[in-house]
Amino acid sequence: MTFEPTLESVRQHQVPAWYDEAKLGIFIHWGLYSVPAWAPHGGDIGEVFQSGDMSDWFRNNSYAEWYLNTLKFEDSPTRAWHNKHYGAGFHYDDFAAGFNSALRRWQAEEMAALFADANARYVVLTTKHHDGFTLWKSDYPCPHKPGYHTQRDVVGELTAAVRKRGMRMGLYYSGGLDWAFNEARIQDIPDVWGTIVQTPEFVEYSLAHWRELIDRYQPSLMWNDIGYPAAADLGELFAYYYNNVPEGVINDRFTQSRDTVPKEGEPLAPPRGPHYDFVTPEYAQFDEIQAGKWESCRGIGHSFGYNRNEGDEQLLAEDELIHMFVDIVSKNGNLLLNVGPMADGTIPANQAERLRGLGRWLDVNGAAIFDTRPWRRAEGKTTGGLEIRFTEIDEALYATLLGRPAESEIAIESLDAPKRAEIRLLGRDAELSWRQDGADLRIELPDDLPDSPAHSLEIRR
Repeated sequence: MTFEPTLESVRQHQVPAWYDEAKLGIFIHWGLYSVPAWAPHGGDIGEVFQSGDMSDWFRNNSYAEWYLNTLKFEDSPTRAWHNKHYGAGFHYDDFAAGFNSALRRWQAEEMAALFADANARYVVLTTKHHDGFTLWKSDYPCPHKPGYHTQRDVVGELTAAVRKRGMRMGLYYSGGLDWAFNEARIQDIPDVWGTIVQTPEFVEYSLAHWRELIDRYQPSLMWNDIGYPAAADLGELFAYYYNNVPEGVINDRFTQSRDTVPKEGEPLAPPRGPHYDFVTPEYAQFDEIQAGKWESCRGIGHSFGYNRNEGDEQLLAEDELIHMFVDIVSKNGNLLLNVGPMADGTIPANQAERLRGLGRWLDVNGAAIFDTRPWRRAEGKTTGGLEIRFTEIDEALYATLLGRPAESEIAIESLDAPKRAEIRLLGRDAELSWRQDGADLRIELPDDLPDSPAHSLEIRR
């Protein structure tokens, strides 16, 4: 259908099947902050936010991509580290030369190949983060910082490489914060929303950027971050997008109201815009199946941008990552898993290992994930206490065991199977013996059960 330039019209848009079925996307935070690539260990923002104590978060921000803001605190660990390694007179903008130099070594095809190995279905790249530096050379350059962009068309090159591998490409844009337009230091949560740029100059600038990104790259996702200027006509922008990219989707972070600031002590879910196709809890998940589509975004560690200060102990272990992913999918969600490349585009080895581990697991168990929908309940367990998550397609129910059962025969609590059901372990062809034991389903597992973080059972009805 053709959309009129109004919010009433674009609200008729339906979430396309591809996004509902995709389940796994790769987020990429990459920019000038990837040169210093440092942040203190502040923990997961979702846990800090829910604790209700954000008093010291911005001074000790574990998000490396917030380096410029954290640098503005005279007593922050980031300022001390910066002065030691670069000197007090080295300005953040001076990282641009080193970043552009490092980009000459970047291989877009290698990056896309890694994401394909992980079995991702889509990719979302930060085209401009809060610092205002763009990863493409725009016809609408930053009026306050000449040449504040990459020399290579990072957005275009990666888009081509990702699509060549059969994945969809989405684009992130910081539509509310731009520190090239507003240099005020953010010290607390109200400051985040209070420093959104509202000037007519920025309204025109940001809308021109979004239209240019749509025209040049036809992104499958419009992934905005931290609000949008109140004067912008979003009905017109969204209609322009849907009419040019009919299967596109829009996230929930185009909020134009300051009355919807999230409250400390609640799960971190940014305030929602006037129209969206999916919601985006950050470093957070839902406890129950959600009727609407959602996407959990998070880093493999505590940061989105590459943080050289993070080691394996700060990163998700492979089993934690897989269990989290299965849980999200069982509750109608997608996982947008972030990688933070080094300045030259290299994905750090410990992050790449997690992606490949997830990809290997999906090579075997992908049928329980991709193209599925939530079952009537998401969670279950065995009588031995092992957690289970459920998904389904028309002809089969999938029960994924989150761990390795200690017993050779498991009993899934409160689960009935049809009398003629066929049960298999994904990755194996042989049918498994099973029987109904009252309300529980008993299944005999293979003696040589693979060593895996999770095991998916297919119950064909």
